[in-house]
Amino acid sequence: MSGVGLLAGKVVIVTGAASGIGQAAARLFASEGAATCLFDIAEAANEATAASIREAGGAADAFTVNVGEEASIAAAVEAVIARHGTLDGAFNNAGIEMANKLVPDLSAHEWHRLMDINLTGVFLCMKYQAQAMAERGGAIVNNSSGDGIIGQPYAADYVASKHGVIGLTRAAACEARYNKVRVNAVLPGLILTPMVEERLIGNPAFEKQMAPMAERHSIGRYGKPEDVAEAACWLLSDRSAFVNGALLAVDGGYTAR
Repeated sequence: MSGVGLLAGKVVIVTGAASGIGQAAARLFASEGAATCLFDIAEAANEATAASIREAGGAADAFTVNVGEEASIAAAVEAVIARHGTLDGAFNNAGIEMANKLVPDLSAHEWHRLMDINLTGVFLCMKYQAQAMAERGGAIVNNSSGDGIIGQPYAADYVASKHGVIGLTRAAACEARYNKVRVNAVLPGLILTPMVEERLIGNPAFEKQMAPMAERHSIGRYGKPEDVAEAACWLLSDRSAFVNGALLAVDGGYTAR
């Protein structure tokens, strides 16, 4: 890749990098000059994504990581530092979908499983990323959701986790004066990732949710993973050096009404 680009010379972590938004982000970041460090629990798919980036001329290393386990995250961030000597940015994207149940029907196990990945996982990633960036500073972008600022039926677990990511993002952003780490969030609408296409769209269990969600995207289409990747790339770049604690909706108008 060229030595010029929005992320030229930066070392950047992407979680959930094996597919969907994370994969699109890893590819874009590499094309913009970053040394990309791909975190995902799906080892083979993650390695394949890293290989495809290298074949295209970019820099990529794959790390098998379970974002629901603190030790796994800590070891992976340490490995990034051992490999590159520094860390400049991170896109905390890994997450799972809702259990698709009303509140009275949600089990505590379902609730905790989603929170462990979607919220606690983001916190743990930020904890070790911010530690690694503290000396030189850096930027973190968290993937929340349009559902992080509104409500949805059949999704209390997911909605609560994404509201939590926003609160975590804003609180951490207030610490920038102490650690020189900017923290922002992207809020996607419905993005056509494998998770959405395979497990939500066309699934009769989600029929009640999908029609109203489609109507809310006033731009006239669902999003693409690349749409979110572009926003995250800008927030990680020096072009957004005065942006901190921001919530950037990438949702085709989903939260505008």
